[in-house]
Amino acid sequence: MQSQPLSNVQEELLKLYSQNLSPEELKELKTVLGKYFAHKATKEADRIWDNKKYSNETMDAWLNEG
Repeated sequence: MQSQPLSNVQEELLKLYSQNLSPEELKELKTVLGKYFAHKATKEADRIWDNKKYSNETMDAWLNEG
């Protein structure tokens, strides 16, 4: 099996993992990463929402389907 090169994110995380974080620091890091990816997902959802010209009425209609 041929291995693929590491991505830039994997390389940076490996550097970070060489640190010995306390449980509190590890929890904080997980929170920061979670917030980062949640923010990116929200921005993408907002972009799609705007491009498709969705509204609160659109959401209400979806909720009442079925």
